Amino acid sequence: MKISTQVMYAGNPKELIDQVVSLEKAGLDQVWFAEAYGFDSPTLMGYVAAKTERVQIGSAILPIYTRTPALIAQTAAGLDAVSEGRAILGLGASGPQVIEGWHGVPYDKPLGRTREVIDICRRIWRREIITNEGNYPIPLPEGQGTGLGKPLKILTHPVRPEIPIYIASLGDKNVQLTAEVADGWLPTLFLPEKANDVWGDALAKGKAKRDPALGELEIVAGGMLSIGEGLDDLRDASRPYIALYVGGMGAKGRNFYNDLAKRYGYEAEAEKIQELYLSGKKQEAAAAVPAEFVELMNLVGPESYVKERIQAFKEAGVTTLSVTPIGENPAKLVEQVKEWVS
Repeated sequence: MKISTQVMYAGNPKELIDQVVSLEKAGLDQVWFAEAYGFDSPTLMGYVAAKTERVQIGSAILPIYTRTPALIAQTAAGLDAVSEGRAILGLGASGPQVIEGWHGVPYDKPLGRTREVIDICRRIWRREIITNEGNYPIPLPEGQGTGLGKPLKILTHPVRPEIPIYIASLGDKNVQLTAEVADGWLPTLFLPEKANDVWGDALAKGKAKRDPALGELEIVAGGMLSIGEGLDDLRDASRPYIALYVGGMGAKGRNFYNDLAKRYGYEAEAEKIQELYLSGKKQEAAAAVPAEFVELMNLVGPESYVKERIQAFKEAGVTTLSVTPIGENPAKLVEQVKEWVS
């Protein structure tokens, strides 16, 4: 297994990136940059590319509605160039609350759009002359625009003609698409013991249509990491994060993370968390997160227990263990886990 970490949208990004530099020396393989409605991912990815030498740098995620397919491809190619072939393009549809509420763009046809974006990006990196029909007509058809558009190919020469594409997906159809066309999968709130029951069929259907040239589907998942005795309170520190997604990342009736919690078997708890969170009772919502959910998502406890959790993620198909190291010496934690998974 590889080891990755994620730079979230809270906190001072320069301080967080300084930590990434120390984690790279400890053996970190990948770093992922969240965007949501905080700082944009590519700016921070370019900054960390200049400060690191080996670690792969991924977007987690670039929402497909926020940029044209061509710009997504250009951005990934530019990051791959400045990082000398270390970029990973993480894509996702996000959700209506962010796409329509922040970007002011209709949230429609997420599956079709995702498939088209991936196809266009790969053709651009191969320096093909780009034309496209469907959700992204290129060039604009007659009667739209000035009529002066013409098919083009990227001016520059990408470092790699095939930059890895990972998709953040949760629903069955989107996970099936991920297993069919993507290089990797970025599931959120991943509980390894429950993953096969929730996504097993969708993954199998997608893999049945998968081009063998893509290789095996990479899976990136994990949680908070800390090793030692008496860390129950520290493990509970992830409750507000879980409550934010299950309770607040989407409207009532259209929250994909809430739907996931219900599919895990926490129907009543998911309803309660959402009700509390949307009514402004965020602390109560965090307290309502099931203890089992918190435990299964994280890697917090004695050394023997953390090793068991790592094995559980591995048995669930995870190829890159995502960790948020918490403690006086995060680099040492990464170093320790790196030895166990190597």
